[in-house]
Amino acid sequence: MLKLTQRLAWTVTVASLAIAVWTQITRADDNVAAAEPPAAAADTEAPVLAGERADEYYELMRVLVDSFEQIDRNYVKDVDRRKLVEAAVKGMLTELDPYSDYITRDELAQFTEQIEQEFGGVGIQVQFDKETRDILVMTPFPGSPAYKAGIRAGDRIVQIEGQPVNDFPMGAEIEKAVELLKGKPGVDVTVGVKRQDNSEVETISMTRDVIRLDTVMGDSHLSDGNWEFMLDPEQKIGYLRITHFTRRTSTEMRAALRKLKEQGMQGLILDLRFNPGGLLQSAVEISDMFVDSGLIVSTEGRNVPSQKWSAKSFGTYKDFPMAVLVNHYSASASEIVSACLQDHDRAVVIGERTWGKGSVQNVSELEGGLAALKLTTAAYHRPSGKNIHRYEDAKDSDEWGVMPNDGYEVKYSNQENIEYQLYRRQRDLPEGIEPEKISFDDRQLSKAVEYLRGKIAESSAPAVEAPAANATEKPAEQPAAAGQKDAADLPLPLIPFRRAFHG
Repeated sequence: MLKLTQRLAWTVTVASLAIAVWTQITRADDNVAAAEPPAAAADTEAPVLAGERADEYYELMRVLVDSFEQIDRNYVKDVDRRKLVEAAVKGMLTELDPYSDYITRDELAQFTEQIEQEFGGVGIQVQFDKETRDILVMTPFPGSPAYKAGIRAGDRIVQIEGQPVNDFPMGAEIEKAVELLKGKPGVDVTVGVKRQDNSEVETISMTRDVIRLDTVMGDSHLSDGNWEFMLDPEQKIGYLRITHFTRRTSTEMRAALRKLKEQGMQGLILDLRFNPGGLLQSAVEISDMFVDSGLIVSTEGRNVPSQKWSAKSFGTYKDFPMAVLVNHYSASASEIVSACLQDHDRAVVIGERTWGKGSVQNVSELEGGLAALKLTTAAYHRPSGKNIHRYEDAKDSDEWGVMPNDGYEVKYSNQENIEYQLYRRQRDLPEGIEPEKISFDDRQLSKAVEYLRGKIAESSAPAVEAPAANATEKPAEQPAAAGQKDAADLPLPLIPFRRAFHG
C-alpha cells in the first residue's frame, strides 16, 4: 500500500510539472516583441482537451511520469530530480528548431543581460594577458564607476577582492575576473591595480552600478570618449553601427541622428554586420525612422493572430541616401530592418547574404520567473512577401535571407572576417590607446562610401532638414506585450571574436 501511495504521489507531482510546462507553452500572449524581461504568461485557462486528443495526451504524459519514476526509484545511483526534469524539457525542444530553448535558473541572468545589454558592474572592457597573467584594462566606459575611480586604459588588474589573478583557474582567468567584477548595483568591489608607469600595486574601491552598453556606435571615439558618428566630414556621410536591438536602441539612434543632422549630414551608412538581432519592436522602430509609409514587417503563427506593422509619415528621416551593410552573421532583427529598407527602395544593401532567421521567439516565465522557455511561435515576412527564413534543407539557390542589391555583393573570407573584427576591436578603443597596430581594407565600407558619394553628387542635396519641431520622434508602433520578445539567437561560436568581456 505504501509503494502504491508513493507511486501515486510521484505521478501527481511529475504530471503537475509536465502540465505546468505545457500550460506555459499554450498561454503565449498574442503580441510579439516585448520590451521587458521575460514575464509571466497571461493568466488564462489552459485549453480543455476532449475525446481522442485527451486520451492521447494522457498516454503521452503517462510515459513521461513512468519514466521519471523508474529512473528516480531504480537507477543505480541517486539522481538530481531537477536535472532530470530540465533534461526532459530540453529533450522536447531538440525536436523543434535551433532557436527554441529552455533557459535554466543559472542561465537566466546571462540571457537577460545578452538581450538587454546591461548589467551590474564597474564599467570596464578587459582582456587577459597570457604573458604577464593579469587582467589588462582596454577601456573604462565614460561615466562608469571605474571611470570615476580613475581606472585608465592600460592599467593592469592583479587582484580582485583580495584574490590574486595569478590564482584564478588556468584557462578561465577572464571569466573569473568578470564574475567578481560584476554584481549587485550599490555594492563595493576592491581591485589591486598596477599603472603603466608604476610597479606598485594601488588599491582602488568602486561601487557597482547598472552598466548599459552602447548599442548604437560610430566608427571611432572623440577625445571625451563619446562616439564620432560623422565618417566623412567633407562629404557629410554619417556612420551608425547597431550591435544589438534592445529597448534603448531607438533612443540611442534618435540621439545620434540629431547630432548628424546638426552637422549637415547628406548620406548615411547603417552597419548591421555581425548583429545577431534582438527585440522585434526595436527593429520596427528603427525601420520606421527611415520609411514614411507602407508595411514594415508582418508575422504569422499557428496559435497567435497575424500582425502587421506599418510606417508613419511624421518624423521620418528621408531626405538623404542610405546604404546598409550586412554580412552572413546579420540575423533576425537585422534582417527585418535591411529587408524593409531594401523593399521600400530606401537604401541599397551592400555586403553578403544574411543569416536567414525569419522566426520570432516568445519568452515566457517558468517557476515564477526563476527560469524561462524561449519558444518559436511565429514567422515574420518582409514587405515584398519574399521568404527570409533559411530552413534546415535550404540550398544556396533557394530564396532566403537578405541578398545585397545587384552589383553590391562584397564577400569576405573567414580569415578576412577575423581580421576585420580584430581591426574593429582596436578602433573601438578610445583615442590614444593602441596596444597593437592593425590595418584592414574594409571593402564593404568603401563600397558604401563610394555609393553615397555618387548619390550626393547626383542630387547636390542641401544639408538634411530636421523633422518638424513637434514631430522629431516617432512613437512605438504598438505597445509591448508582457513576456514576449524576439531573442538574439545566432549561436555565438559562429562569430569569430564576437564576445567582449565587460565588468
